[in-house]
Amino acid sequence: MTAETYASVWDALADSPEQAANLRARAELMDAIAAHVRRHGWTQAEAARRCGVTQPRMNDLLRGRLSRFSLDALVNLATVAGLRVQIETCEAAP
Repeated sequence: MTAETYASVWDALADSPEQAANLRARAELMDAIAAHVRRHGWTQAEAARRCGVTQPRMNDLLRGRLSRFSLDALVNLATVAGLRVQIETCEAAP
């Protein structure tokens, strides 16, 4: 049995580079939103109210339940929460 190595956990979990990129972007955005909530000291209920979602939905976000959020939904939540979303691209490693 040989061990496989991956550039990131997302590469190990994903079936394609495109899927890995999507997972990575969603995880980074989810983390940024959770950090924003913590910085402001918002409760889950307050964060949910400010973002226009239910408290259980905010709980999913704060617990990192990545599969429950699309990239589009996370961009919308971040914007409503008061964050500016910026996408950065770079050349892929050879």
